[in-house]
Amino acid sequence: MNRLAKETSPYLLQHAHNPVDWYPWGDEAIQKAREKDLPILVSIGYSACHWCHVMERESFEDPETAEFMNRHFINIKIDREERPDLDQIYMDAVQAIAGNGGWPLNVFLTPEAKPFYGGTYFPPVNLHNRPSWKTVLQNISEAFVEKRKEIEEQANHLTDHIAGSSFGPIPTSAQESLKKEDLSFIFEQLMKTADREEGGFGAAPKFPQTFSIRFLLQHHHYTGDATALDQAILSLDKMIEGGIYDQLGGGFARYSTDRQWLAPHFEKMLYDNALLIIALSEAYSITSLPSYRRAIQETIGFIERELLSPGGGFYSALDADSEGEEGKFYIWQKNEIDEVLGDGSPRFCAYYDVSQRGNWEGKNILQLTPKGKELLAQGPEAEIRQLQADKAKLLSRRNLRVRPHLDDKILLGWNALMISACCKAFAALGTDVYREQAVQTMAFLEEKMKGEGLFHFHHSFKEIPGTGGRAAIPAFLDDYAYLIEAYIQLQEVTGEASYLLRAKALSDWVIAHFSQPETGLFYYTSDLQEDVIVRKIDLYDGATPSGNSVMGLNLLYLGTVFDEAGWKERAFLSTRSIQDLIRRYPGSFGLWATLLNAYTYPLYEIVLSGDFSASKHREFLGKTVPNRVFQISSVTHPMLPILRNKPVKGPAQFFLCREYACQPPVKEVAELLGLIKNS
Repeated sequence: MNRLAKETSPYLLQHAHNPVDWYPWGDEAIQKAREKDLPILVSIGYSACHWCHVMERESFEDPETAEFMNRHFINIKIDREERPDLDQIYMDAVQAIAGNGGWPLNVFLTPEAKPFYGGTYFPPVNLHNRPSWKTVLQNISEAFVEKRKEIEEQANHLTDHIAGSSFGPIPTSAQESLKKEDLSFIFEQLMKTADREEGGFGAAPKFPQTFSIRFLLQHHHYTGDATALDQAILSLDKMIEGGIYDQLGGGFARYSTDRQWLAPHFEKMLYDNALLIIALSEAYSITSLPSYRRAIQETIGFIERELLSPGGGFYSALDADSEGEEGKFYIWQKNEIDEVLGDGSPRFCAYYDVSQRGNWEGKNILQLTPKGKELLAQGPEAEIRQLQADKAKLLSRRNLRVRPHLDDKILLGWNALMISACCKAFAALGTDVYREQAVQTMAFLEEKMKGEGLFHFHHSFKEIPGTGGRAAIPAFLDDYAYLIEAYIQLQEVTGEASYLLRAKALSDWVIAHFSQPETGLFYYTSDLQEDVIVRKIDLYDGATPSGNSVMGLNLLYLGTVFDEAGWKERAFLSTRSIQDLIRRYPGSFGLWATLLNAYTYPLYEIVLSGDFSASKHREFLGKTVPNRVFQISSVTHPMLPILRNKPVKGPAQFFLCREYACQPPVKEVAELLGLIKNS
């Protein structure tokens, strides 16, 4: 075993038996490089990464390669999910060097931790103009001795480039208004990339892009544009029907390798599924489509079955590989289905595109056929029940296979996204257990991942039998932003004002320690953290939403709830500062685009007052009112101005307010929606 054996990251532990003398990131490795005057190799990946496993088998498990690495380099392994801050910095460096990035990410540093060369996957032998890993190691080792001055200059230039690119844009005047025409332009730009036949955006590989789908749903709500709703529905439908969705066990893979959503990259990530539950819940509130209800239920079922820890936190991911083969756990030969289902097999195969020759590399990825879609939409109830029974049999058979590796670290931000997803699912479907799970998971995060000082909250937690577990790494901006959002969502579904007070206290802390004063934006790392060479500002809504866009939405909401004009102004400033980027590249700024919606259309303050009515509460939550704050007047509180002068006893009624001026109350949700429509 090497030094990684003492770590808790599943990815690092996967490399604990390599003959490479791996170090975790930290002072020991950096100091050793300085003492020996050796270059540092930083190799970054994550436990569900297929090509990370490939490079490990080909190179890091090879004794000859490892011996060279140990003699000429200080070798550091990093889990990108534990240290996304380091991953961002060194990914920027590799993209500047090679023009592309990905994982595994292999980057070479000076003893001062400044990058000077890097790439992604390197094969064990020279291949298609790509040098072998041994060749790269040899060349870097020689250059570090013979061309040290040039390497130091390159490292300084790259570090300056990363630092320059991390500085956010300067905001324009906050007095300049946002126009509805800007949102129409964003919609048009987004639709230029839309696949009108297969759903989604762009060509293969296809990612869910839930932020763009949510923007389309909002655009339809505000404008009535049927094209926006059609594209959102088409995208969700195609994913639910395709191989990216686990037709037996529920849940979504990370992305599709083809345009038709058939062949996924089979890893399943907690954050993808949380974000898709949110998008499906919002779509269900508009459409009431049974397929969305079913997908929400099945996806939450998968997460609770396979990713829920005994304490109430959620694990991070399931690997793409099983027995060293990508997707082996999920794909089928027809004869195996025949064996399990017997006479029922032809019926099932007709519904799920199963054939003797297969639909993917001679095997079958289950996807709904038109016949299967028709059955689930309007078929006889008895036949649907039979199909569900067949799926249960196949799932039981599948569970006998060697399971994909579970990444069992618990990440603060991803768990907060899942809390918001449970709240959204409760709002859409009214299922109590989803709200209860959200409350339980938040209690887990507050008990296990809260600390003091630099570790106001921890980013990562690992359960260790016989102990209370181990929390590590200071939380990052997106951790805090998602957690604040989760507090807001919990308040809406529970009516507990204490969640808002916690959200405000946490926002105060983020403003104090993450702010970039010149722009109103936030750094990714706290000012208390000292082990990064630059502090970056992350703006892109990528696989997960930017911490800055989520903080913009949080500050708008909380600024309204607590009458903090400075917070609302700050959110406006940050949005205005990148408005041109949002307009030109909406696919990369999808959540930011919804923040533009929030500043363009009226913001409603809604209170459910009087004796609590669970039925009215649920009915309201199930309706689409995207730009609003919502509180329940079960108590009065001096810090919550919207609740002032609202009765806490008597008949349940709704107040509709704008800037704390309220219309006369109404008793029914339909009346409230009428007021909103006519305001």
